[in-house]
Amino acid sequence: YKLSVSPEMDIMEYCRKEWRGNTPAAKRMRKGYEAVAQKFASIRRIRGDNYCAFRATLFQALSQATQLPPWLQSEDFTMLPENLLSKYDWIKQWQLRQKPGKRMGETSDEIKEYLILLRKKWKNISEIKGPLEKQEACDKLFKNEEEEYSLYEALKFLMLNTAIELYNADRSGRRVPVFSWLLFARDTSSNPCQLMHNHLNHIGHSGGLEQVEMFLLAYALQYTIQVYRLYKYSTDEFITLYPNDPEEDWPVVTLITEDDRHYNIPVRMCQETML
Repeated sequence: YKLSVSPEMDIMEYCRKEWRGNTPAAKRMRKGYEAVAQKFASIRRIRGDNYCAFRATLFQALSQATQLPPWLQSEDFTMLPENLLSKYDWIKQWQLRQKPGKRMGETSDEIKEYLILLRKKWKNISEIKGPLEKQEACDKLFKNEEEEYSLYEALKFLMLNTAIELYNADRSGRRVPVFSWLLFARDTSSNPCQLMHNHLNHIGHSGGLEQVEMFLLAYALQYTIQVYRLYKYSTDEFITLYPNDPEEDWPVVTLITEDDRHYNIPVRMCQETML
């Protein structure tokens, strides 16, 4: 049994364990971790399956949640599967985790349950006042495999919904973020249907999130995802923001990656020393 989110460990201790050699790569990683350690004291390792970007982002978002985001409060939030299905027949080919071949009628109800679960968990955790209790509630949630993976299904569906909104906005001549053009400029995702077939249906099974899909996740959650990309240390891509022109009022979560494939999370922000 693998822990989804491992206990805290001192960042520099973790770095020394992982990057011992004197290769240029190891030196760069150590420098990168030193930079992160200026801001955060500890690291928590995220279980390394193809859901790790979801797991790291959602864990961080819930850990610091103090209220339900506006999009989770809307009346028709849980009606999304039905509403989308009534317009786009191809969504019937949505692949549920470990349930290939289910008919979309049943799948629609299931996704609705996942969306309701997401709202419920977010609400419950955001209402916990004490930081320790909040952390315990998050740890408990991410030890419940059934619930955890249901939440990732909800996130994937929200990404599909966001992609459809952006695609339609662009088609009708409205302004869309640059990443949206990049998302639909790929041969494998020139429209939302292809995006679902060739990318979203595979996330968690045979692949994780690509860079451009990190933007989509950020837009779906209306969160800024700040990532320390350690292999890019000393370049201007060392700290990358998804999206790179975030909305002022979006909360920020921070992740760490060594290779843009696997993500861990930094925790315990250092007290800024007053000069």
